[in-house]
Amino acid sequence: MATRQEPEFKSEREYREVVDALERGPSIIVPLVREVPDALRKRRPSPGRWSAHEHACHLAEVQPMFLGRLDLMLGEEHPSIRPYLPEREHSPDALLQVDLEEALGRFQRQRSELVARLRPLRPQDWERTAEHGEYSHYSVFILFRHAAMHDMLHAYRIEECLLRKDWT
Repeated sequence: MATRQEPEFKSEREYREVVDALERGPSIIVPLVREVPDALRKRRPSPGRWSAHEHACHLAEVQPMFLGRLDLMLGEEHPSIRPYLPEREHSPDALLQVDLEEALGRFQRQRSELVARLRPLRPQDWERTAEHGEYSHYSVFILFRHAAMHDMLHAYRIEECLLRKDWT
């Protein structure tokens, strides 16, 4: 059984790099989504895989969760975090019903709010921990490094939808 690791303080630069990556996310993702032709935005590459529209709307949907986890981790000593599993929490077509333009605007606004909340954090804030149902250890730093990589994973999936030869 894995044991909880003690915090390993990162450098101020590492914290800043994560925040900078989060800040850049919308400036990469929003234009990429708009580059996908309207007729292809909701097209799924295969059954069970998300369309560009769904990937983009998902990014907007998870922003409140990130803010909530930040509040929880800063406000409580080693709280428990419930894993987020979209396939268990939403109907398979739920994201197709979301207004894309509203979701993109929300993503940009809430991401700006998140970045503003993260910039003044102190090293000890970044290293606050939580118990996470899926991970051996979890901290504010891990949460937001994960969020930055999550952005790029979905951006990559959106670009795959954009570049499919068999859809042009």
